[in-house]
Amino acid sequence: MSEIITVHLDQKPIYDIVIEKDFSQLGTAFSRLNVTGRKICIVTDSNVGPLYAKAVQEVLETTGNQIFVYTFAAGEESKNLNTVQDLYEFLIENHFDRKDMLAALGGGVVGDLTGFTAATYLRGISFIQIPTSLLAQVDSSIGGKTGVDFRAYKNMVGAFHQPKLVYMNMSTLLSLDTRLFNSGFGEIIKHGLIKDAAYYRWLQNNAAKIQSKDYDALEQMIAGSCNIKREVVELDPTEQGDRALLNFGHTLGHAIEKLMNFQLYHGECVVLGMIAALNISVTRGHITQAEYDDAIQMFKDYAFPTNVTGISIDDVIRVSKSDKKMEANQIKFILLKQIGNAYIDRTVTDDEMKRSLTDIIR
Repeated sequence: MSEIITVHLDQKPIYDIVIEKDFSQLGTAFSRLNVTGRKICIVTDSNVGPLYAKAVQEVLETTGNQIFVYTFAAGEESKNLNTVQDLYEFLIENHFDRKDMLAALGGGVVGDLTGFTAATYLRGISFIQIPTSLLAQVDSSIGGKTGVDFRAYKNMVGAFHQPKLVYMNMSTLLSLDTRLFNSGFGEIIKHGLIKDAAYYRWLQNNAAKIQSKDYDALEQMIAGSCNIKREVVELDPTEQGDRALLNFGHTLGHAIEKLMNFQLYHGECVVLGMIAALNISVTRGHITQAEYDDAIQMFKDYAFPTNVTGISIDDVIRVSKSDKKMEANQIKFILLKQIGNAYIDRTVTDDEMKRSLTDIIR
């Protein structure tokens, strides 16, 4: 079982996404980069490090490089410039230079923070992604978006910096608790809704297999999502146009995530934001009520909350206007023309947002 998807930039191959069932092929995949005699720092967190850092270190040591491990406290609260500064200090003290590398071992927080550090240390060094959460495997590890939160404003400081390799060991998904595993489906369902109706239907029809972590179903699902994201980022690597479609559900989802003080997972908040966007898409006559109901049922099948308490609709709208996706003081909203076909809309009003959130925020 193995799958390799190649990502291109300006029609040239820039890195491979390797999907495997263990770490046994990591050394082979890394060796194709022709990096030897260098320092590599595995950056991980306190949850993932104890599980996988030693195994990854042992594999990478076979490539003729000196391996270091840097571990920070797990959680979104570590995704900030203070942690980046601590990592800079570790790299400086261990004499990392421009030809050395970082390896992000963990979920989205680890990948985003490591990528941003790589983009900015010595004006940019190389890094690879070894994502261990479903969300990171199908979304955040691909496309070169890196960043950290700034004073609770999510991903406000960042850079585009492409990895040299993305290596996915699907067996790491088996160590995730059910809720964290499920949260990854938010971005997966999003990919189907914005770009591929057939993939969306396949996700509906195979929910039971996927939930039971059937390897073949997982591989097909991960490869399907990675290919959709690859196609989007190849066409728009720095989000000047259609790459913004990947933000479906994120405008209001990020606001909910911040107001809930990150008590909900990112994927859960994206689903809440998608429900609001689907609601507006129904109101505008783009999709039918039946298609909306179908999507809500799918979110329930994948164990997502479809409403939340303890925050106000007005606050969600206010916070959404501080999001980095604002353009000329106007929210860029992603809506559906139909299932599998999204578009960017700049005309969504506060009243439309309020109505769309009525059933979500109670």
